[in-house]
Amino acid sequence: MGIWLLRRVGQIIPTLLILSVMIFGLQQLMPGDPALILAGEERGDEQVLAQIRAELRLDRSLPEQYWAWITRVIQGDFGFSWRIRVPVSELILEKLPVTFQLGAMAFIIAVLIGVPLGILSAVRKDQPADWAANGAALFGISMPNFWLGILMILLFSVQLGWLPPSGYVPLTEDPWQSLATTIMPAFVLGTGVAGVLMRHTRAAMLGAMSQDYVRTARAKGLRERVVVWKHALRNALIPVVTLGTIEFGRLLSGAVLTEQIFSIPGFGKLVVDAVFNRDYPVVQGVVLATALIFVLLSLLADILYMAINPRLRRA
Repeated sequence: MGIWLLRRVGQIIPTLLILSVMIFGLQQLMPGDPALILAGEERGDEQVLAQIRAELRLDRSLPEQYWAWITRVIQGDFGFSWRIRVPVSELILEKLPVTFQLGAMAFIIAVLIGVPLGILSAVRKDQPADWAANGAALFGISMPNFWLGILMILLFSVQLGWLPPSGYVPLTEDPWQSLATTIMPAFVLGTGVAGVLMRHTRAAMLGAMSQDYVRTARAKGLRERVVVWKHALRNALIPVVTLGTIEFGRLLSGAVLTEQIFSIPGFGKLVVDAVFNRDYPVVQGVVLATALIFVLLSLLADILYMAINPRLRRA
């Protein structure tokens, strides 16, 4: 297993290099000139524009710009924000924990709702419980996040006054207040993922429960609970683990609208502001960090496969 793990880790490096080329190349297609935006009121002064382009190395060829950027990244230097003159690594380390907390809470909510409903739906196939679970999953998948967020603010903040409508308090400052400010956006994000997890868990469980080893376990007289939880669920978890890691990565990178609605200063808001300001170093750093998160989550999924299925470890 150690050799396999080293090979998987070795695959991360060329993957990230290819992604870095794509990130840098696609960013050049963005309309607008960063020098004009940074020049502000002096955008008509060609001398000022030339000075800005020279300072930011925008006057060099694209291969030279990419090489200068990637060599710094390899050394752990993502550069400085052109807009606020702050190191990009500091911005990432400041904003990522906020989005990570929000995404982790949303993922926990999704797993606690989606996986049990998927198991219940498979065990009670074509029964009222199955219909109710499928209806709940359809609601979670179909409901837009921004609309659900607005409704929850109106109910729990405006009408009932139970939770703050917006803002964020760091977990290290006040855990309870931090939970109060993130529980609503976490539930908004988690409902959609819960619906997806429910459908995939149901399909995987139905496939596992039709296998010969499940019929053999029932023929031995084992209790239905043991058959479902010990024999069927363990083999059905592999596709669910794959989907779960992908969805968790999507929660970290796709919470833009939810963070805007609840005024949470997270990763999504950072990259949106950087795109509008043509702050290329921030966009490159954030997207590359997001790609690294996805690659590491994929590696984590492979490791979980080994833990769940002993046959994979032997192979």
